[in-house]
Amino acid sequence: MEHRREATARLFDELENASDDERRRIRDEIVRLNMGVASDCARRYRQRGIATEDLDQVAYLGLVKAVRGFEPGRGHDFLSFAVPTIRGEVRRHFRDLGWALRPPRSIQELQSRIHAAEGDLSQELGRSPRPSDLARHLGVDLEQVLDALGATGCFAPASLDVVGADGDDSLGDRLGTADPAFDQAEARITLAAVLRGLTPRERRILELRFFGNHTQAEIGADIGVTQMQVSRLLNRILARLRERMLAASDEAPVSSGPAA
Repeated sequence: MEHRREATARLFDELENASDDERRRIRDEIVRLNMGVASDCARRYRQRGIATEDLDQVAYLGLVKAVRGFEPGRGHDFLSFAVPTIRGEVRRHFRDLGWALRPPRSIQELQSRIHAAEGDLSQELGRSPRPSDLARHLGVDLEQVLDALGATGCFAPASLDVVGADGDDSLGDRLGTADPAFDQAEARITLAAVLRGLTPRERRILELRFFGNHTQAEIGADIGVTQMQVSRLLNRILARLRERMLAASDEAPVSSGPAA
């Protein structure tokens, strides 16, 4: 949607000379403006064993991370940076909480096909096959190969972001339609306001996980708990975020038309 792209670019321009308070307000506005993009990214991973609401929350946190990390001066469109950042966070969430025990059957089957193809491709190419090589050889989407490799721990989150950036401009173009389910929510709530309702410990966990790229083991060492406890805490925090956002949506009056 061109209007969103233009508005996002304008807001990032305003960030350069803004005060600290204004920067927070502008970033909140950018997040609200692009929540539909985050929801579209999360939708690609639904019905894979993790609650839809939890995926949306992870995607929103990935969006916040993208807003904080985007550098307009590099000349790239925000979506070309935000989409792989959001998708990378969702994939990492699957590895941490979903696929660590048992990947979906479709992923397991693709893992077997990838394993069988790697030997032949290595001989044919004279090097280890890249994900794009495997995708062409198997006749599947690159995203499916990345998901399968990510589920086995073959790729680190940073490399997923790099490989996933191929063709992201075209993907971003396909993300132009906002999710209707969030049209009214975008007008009523800000993710930042919900995050401020967490305890200092909960905010610390989210900061380490989503903005510091720490592993669950590292987070556990930082706050003095086990990796398994960190996993349970993350699930609990995401559930609380979901409840608060839904409560905020339910409490707000629904408008039948544009505001006067």
